[in-house]
Amino acid sequence: MSTPAAAPHPSHLARLRNADRRLVRTVDAFDAAAWAGDSLLPGWTRAHVVAHLALNAEALGGALRGVVTGEPVAMYASAESRDDDIDELAAADPDTLRSRLHAASTVLAEAAAAVPEDRLGAVVQRTPGSERTFLAGDVATMRWREVEIHHADLGAGPTPADWPPDFAEQLVDQLRTRAATATLAASDVGRTWQGDAGDRTVTGTAADLGWWLSGRGAGETLTSDGELPRIEAW
Repeated sequence: MSTPAAAPHPSHLARLRNADRRLVRTVDAFDAAAWAGDSLLPGWTRAHVVAHLALNAEALGGALRGVVTGEPVAMYASAESRDDDIDELAAADPDTLRSRLHAASTVLAEAAAAVPEDRLGAVVQRTPGSERTFLAGDVATMRWREVEIHHADLGAGPTPADWPPDFAEQLVDQLRTRAATATLAASDVGRTWQGDAGDRTVTGTAADLGWWLSGRGAGETLTSDGELPRIEAW
């Protein structure tokens, strides 16, 4: 089954490459203690975050190869196997983790470039039979988001304040329905997203709003003229 889709925006492909390079620089600088250190995600070390990023790229690449061959492949066999694979790879030695991340990023870029225009609208399932789906043409943007957010999740220097401004703004565009009743005001880019009820306004930088909308932190860097909406983990 296919749905009309536009080709990935060229700027998103370039920004994904830049995001990958920045991520690799951070990971390559890890010593043994850094790998074992806690990330900003509850229950995950930095090794878990890198394992997830490597496996995510491998899964997306495999799904896109299925689109090209006409033999649909879900990203993951199951939610349970995804989690088990992350735990298993996170226990590997640092050299293995680094090489898997490097190779997976390259494989995904090659797979994305190989998808013909008439198959960009192919629907990919996250797991077999799952209602969670995405279009092949959306993969570059999805992966860009994954890399930028999880790079900050490593808690190894880069923070949301280091996100490219256009990424932060786009993230709020994508996630703003998670706080649908509130009006959101990005103080650094001069944009406002009007809420359904308009009963409160939450103000901060676009990056801080995006970080909060993704379920990270408690909005400590934001101001609100009413009770701050509670955002679940994403």
